[in-house]
Amino acid sequence: MKNILLFGAGKSATCLIDYLSGICLRNQWTISVADNNPDMLHKKLAGLTGVCPVQANAQNEFERDPLIEKSDLVISLLPPALHILVARSCVVKSKNLLTASYIDENIRLLQPEIERKGLLFLGEMGLDPGIDHMSAMSIIDRIRTEGGEISYFISHAGGLIAPESDDNPWHYKISWNSRNVVRAGSAGAVFRELNKVRRIPYQHIFENPGTVKDGLGATYAWYPNRDSLEYISVYGLEDAVTFLRTTLRHPDFCRAWKDIVAAKLTDDLQLLGSSVKTIMQWSMDLRPYVNAFNKPLFDFLGLFEDVLLPEGAATSADVLQSLIESKWQMQERDKDLIIMIHELGYTHGQKKYSVKSSLMVKGENSRQTAMAKTVGLPLGIAARLILENKIELRGLHIPVRPEIYRPVLKELESHEIRFHETVS
Repeated sequence: MKNILLFGAGKSATCLIDYLSGICLRNQWTISVADNNPDMLHKKLAGLTGVCPVQANAQNEFERDPLIEKSDLVISLLPPALHILVARSCVVKSKNLLTASYIDENIRLLQPEIERKGLLFLGEMGLDPGIDHMSAMSIIDRIRTEGGEISYFISHAGGLIAPESDDNPWHYKISWNSRNVVRAGSAGAVFRELNKVRRIPYQHIFENPGTVKDGLGATYAWYPNRDSLEYISVYGLEDAVTFLRTTLRHPDFCRAWKDIVAAKLTDDLQLLGSSVKTIMQWSMDLRPYVNAFNKPLFDFLGLFEDVLLPEGAATSADVLQSLIESKWQMQERDKDLIIMIHELGYTHGQKKYSVKSSLMVKGENSRQTAMAKTVGLPLGIAARLILENKIELRGLHIPVRPEIYRPVLKELESHEIRFHETVS
């Protein structure tokens, strides 16, 4: 009997838990879901059979390690900073690990020990990163096999709100980790454009965004995402003149958010002090940016309301997070929307071609979201394939190899997660 352990029962865990519950019932496996929030566990596991809820603090090794010891495979949907704690325990206990987050330097330091023990640590196995890697490599490998030479690669992805649920001036609601929304773009960005390396600091990330149309003709804004350069060699596109990965938002969002960033309201280091202040006092730095366009958006967030700061808020980012969790909350029947678009150019013989590959996934409601589906299902499918010995890789990987992306993409299509491609 196989035993799966999942750390984290937050927003992105819903569809993963549902999928793994069904797989475990069919295969007579077991699954335990560990979270420090008993109410969250009860909410996520209500009505499911064969799923064992475990109230545990993943930061406590005496609660974490015994759970890992009893498992065959571990999945972490914890905040990214906590993955390293689970990863170290998995190395000590010789257990395979899956995450949907970027592989950071702390995890990379474990690579020699992961390889020595013959383990598989598979990171970046969600939506973005995750489905973006798999779908991109599927196209790239096919073009190479046919003899084409890729000249540019641009990849866009975003978690948005479906048009029928878009009822606020920001055109945005929270379907994933709210802290990540507040701090999006804070690392700045670096990418290659026309054979030149471009570096964009955080304060300019949301200025002058590009635009792209989805499969239905709607226009979205994009801003560069993190370090695109590190994926050039991963994708084998050293000769591409342009290589860029981006995040999608509504154009109005970027137009107003750039001023919130400029006013340092997203600052994660700016201590507020111990005195009691109001939201109005906290947001004084934002007043120079108030104009006819921004004011309705700022008012919607309650940025100038004469109320006390949220209890426990220590930084500007804490305050802003509290506000958006309240004002951008998805209602029960709201639907979110995932959009992913790859744009590639290549030559074959004497001809030049352009490829546009688009994915659109709409959620069912505030629980069965498109975000939870596209983050969770790749993890669940990979977990099944590993436990069935259909993925036999060892070491530290992301899903850019055919033995991973082919079976995962194939099964995702059965869940209505499929790309539509045009070539011109």
